[in-house]
Amino acid sequence: MKRIVLSGLLIGLLSSLTQAQTVPGTTSDVAKPAIVGAARDSGMLSSPQTTASQTTDNTDTQLDKAVTALNNGDKAGSTQALQAGITGLEATAQKSSSSFKDKVLAQVSKLKALLPLIAGGSLTGNGLQKAIGLAKLASNASKLDGLLSAGSLLGKASSLTSGLSGISSGLSALSGPTQSSGQSLITAALGSISKLDQGGFAAKAAEPVVKNQIGSVLNFVKGAL
Repeated sequence: MKRIVLSGLLIGLLSSLTQAQTVPGTTSDVAKPAIVGAARDSGMLSSPQTTASQTTDNTDTQLDKAVTALNNGDKAGSTQALQAGITGLEATAQKSSSSFKDKVLAQVSKLKALLPLIAGGSLTGNGLQKAIGLAKLASNASKLDGLLSAGSLLGKASSLTSGLSGISSGLSALSGPTQSSGQSLITAALGSISKLDQGGFAAKAAEPVVKNQIGSVLNFVKGAL
């Protein structure tokens, strides 16, 4: 009799265990936790230098819009774009440790003084373009100075090219031999920069050359400002 009872209990216990394994929500149905930080898209990560570069590009765009708007007789649009450009210049300079920081802030002060002149109609497009050109020289030189200070230039051809292009655009504020000298220095640097992204010996050999060329451009800008 005891054997019959025990057999019944064992059968019941095994039946219960079998049902527990198939009940939804048990351990077999729990999703595995995702590994935080795994398989992240490297394109989503940006270095401080890349972010600064993008900010300067956006600021330059606003400054250009200010000139275009004023040339088209849109004083309100010009004022708005110039104010946005000034805000970008000032914000970037305040976070910078570049030797050009004070020069950028000096140009910011000059641009601020032009805001009421736009509204009053006493500032021409050419006058605004010259002032903005000097601001571009300072801000893009500051960007390049930051890249040099960060160390290796390998893989940074895009940011360097952007900074040099910004300086080239700012040369419109200058004239004659000074403008030509600056453009020659920029052209020489641009000719070497592409090698930085080639990798291997070519990139390493080009890096000191580019550093010297960028240094010459920065010295030129300091003299021009």
